[in-house]
Amino acid sequence: MNVVAVVPAYNEEATVGAVIRGLRQNVTAVVVVDDGSTDATARSAQAEGAAVVRHFLNRGQGAALQTGITYALGLDADVIVTVDADGQHDGRDIPALLAPIRQGFADVVFGSRFLGDGAQQVPPARRFLLRAAVWFDRLRTGLPLTDTHNGLRALRRDAAAAMVIRQDGMAHASELLDEVVRCKLQFAEAPVRIRYTEYSRAKGQGWWQAGKIVRDLLFSRLFR
Repeated sequence: MNVVAVVPAYNEEATVGAVIRGLRQNVTAVVVVDDGSTDATARSAQAEGAAVVRHFLNRGQGAALQTGITYALGLDADVIVTVDADGQHDGRDIPALLAPIRQGFADVVFGSRFLGDGAQQVPPARRFLLRAAVWFDRLRTGLPLTDTHNGLRALRRDAAAAMVIRQDGMAHASELLDEVVRCKLQFAEAPVRIRYTEYSRAKGQGWWQAGKIVRDLLFSRLFR
């Protein structure tokens, strides 16, 4: 199975190299989308042997993911795994994401920090925000997921080709759920671990970002 990891990155020179090294054992290739970084993100990724695609301007994680998915499809990926560049995700969780796809049970597999013992590591304020996001997305889509804003996920090739990410920013995570419904895809969840470091917490979403996500989703429905 040709498994390609897509890593959207914006000013992540401090972590992107270690992220790539952590993925190597479980994927065939790594594609880093340098989303208009002003640091050495691209050079760090290339030094680790990743393919690098660059946005001239910073467009947002959703746009970077769409660019990376399109590139990975061109590499004849059977499965595309999306991974954050800040070091939160553990490459050792990838086999659990791939299992439902290998077994023919799912087209899309979402990583969940709230399955298994991963929830114990989630800071209380972050847990509350993520739970609110889960209920918001359940009301919108009807999908009974436990973690709707986790960047670690796996997409079977035909599912990735059918799904379209229009949201350039962080609202893409909720938009992907809309695409699962629209494309009538089979989905599953797998337990994954999240590393909460001082670095990753500084880059995390707060209430202001959550409000922006809701605004972007509402505007997209009004002007689609």
